[in-house]
Amino acid sequence: MPKHRMSKHRPGTPAQRPGRMGMAAATAVVVALSGGVVATATGTAAAVEAPDPAAADRADRADFNNDGYADTAVSAAGAHVAGQAEAGQVTALYGQPGGPRSVTFSQNSAGVPGAAEKDDLFGSDSAHGDFDGDGYDDLAVGTVREDVGSDVDGGSVTVLWGSASGLSTGTTVKDPRPTQHDTFGGTLEAGDFDGDGRDDLVVGARSGAATLDVFSGGISRTGAVGRHYTVVPPVLNEAGTGPLNLHSGDVNADGREDLIVDGFDKSDTYNANFWLPGSAAGVTASGAQRLPGGHITDVGDTDSDGYGDIVIGMLWDEGIAGARKGGAVHVVRGAASGPDGGTDTFSQDTAGVPGGGEQNDVFGAELELGDVNGDGRLDLVVGAPGEDLDGVLDAGAVTVLYGAADGSGITGEGARFLEQNTPGVPNSGETDDFFGSDVHLDDLNGDGRDDVVIGAYGENGGNGAVHVLDSGADGSLTSPGGIYASDVGISTAGTPRLGSNFTD
Repeated sequence: MPKHRMSKHRPGTPAQRPGRMGMAAATAVVVALSGGVVATATGTAAAVEAPDPAAADRADRADFNNDGYADTAVSAAGAHVAGQAEAGQVTALYGQPGGPRSVTFSQNSAGVPGAAEKDDLFGSDSAHGDFDGDGYDDLAVGTVREDVGSDVDGGSVTVLWGSASGLSTGTTVKDPRPTQHDTFGGTLEAGDFDGDGRDDLVVGARSGAATLDVFSGGISRTGAVGRHYTVVPPVLNEAGTGPLNLHSGDVNADGREDLIVDGFDKSDTYNANFWLPGSAAGVTASGAQRLPGGHITDVGDTDSDGYGDIVIGMLWDEGIAGARKGGAVHVVRGAASGPDGGTDTFSQDTAGVPGGGEQNDVFGAELELGDVNGDGRLDLVVGAPGEDLDGVLDAGAVTVLYGAADGSGITGEGARFLEQNTPGVPNSGETDDFFGSDVHLDDLNGDGRDDVVIGAYGENGGNGAVHVLDSGADGSLTSPGGIYASDVGISTAGTPRLGSNFTD
């Protein structure tokens, strides 16, 4: 059995919420995590002349209507649709000056395959990429509990197609191995892993199936796929394990994106992340390297050396290698041979970072890289949805860690602490808001600075909310008001938990 079993704070996918007694499940499905150890090798490599890290990061962001403004999508996998509990919905936020416009989709939307049914959890995970090569980004959406024929909880993946008017219509990605697992679409990630210039889609299942399905060479609107292959990362495949989280980025600067897989290490049953390099043939488990444990990752060139650095959120307080009281973030630096460039660690006890590490803060539960102040260097936004504020339990908070002025990487110097009582942030901190349940960075208004997008899935009794903070030229972070479930056509029946998951 995996050691130090704890439920995964990945609200809405399926939903888990941080509580005062560890992690209490918000649904009947509990996905477990445990702690891991760091396996790093020392070594040096010649630095690679790097392009603007922030520009490279922004180039990977979604633009569903190809209008030049970044877009994103946010899940409410617990939403009721036409009376069907937890059928699930996804809201696209289209960037434009003055604030994003929104359109909400479910399996009852015109052109979307299937039908909204109880406990489907449409939107349990999502990933964006231009899968058909038409210049518009598309959105792959997981429906982790979809019944497929007689296969209960078989799971499904739907691609919503980008167009000049945004996302519209959809196509089902056929499960190539339906009898070998359940919960197909439980984990999704997109990237160009073989360097052919086309976005590939990786699909995992959260049912004790370690094997990942990779669809490369394009996906057509008829559902035809250029090529399908599988890759097996070194993670356990017992019930409740398998690949728990996926992320991508070019760590070794070879022009192909690599895959980061979180799961329980088969060798010792502790949680760990694994770097799987991209190759001319695609993702390969050959040469996989073990990284610190923690289920939330991002990849970006934080120190301007041309290599992608892997950022891992480790939310455990103790008892796990690399843990810190209140949670921590590990930045594993990339190199020509992979993630061998050393590791930096940040917590709320790091010099310059506001606050202090306290039990169950879950600092690092969610994180994202981007350029908040427009200086060309990557910054890091970290969610701590379990933060208690002035006696208010689990109100939640977000910390912005900026890139150092000398380009040496993320630093605690000048860090900013945000919560719902901060001037410029809508609403006020209340018990179980879980502000910071997910975080995202995107230049939604086209001003050259990434806006800070924050989910608070516990807002209004679990209805959830999204706050888009505009990054001003003066360094301010302000919002005209929150985006709430009822604002975007999501029923407030049950606990939809808007803000539980943004597409990467």
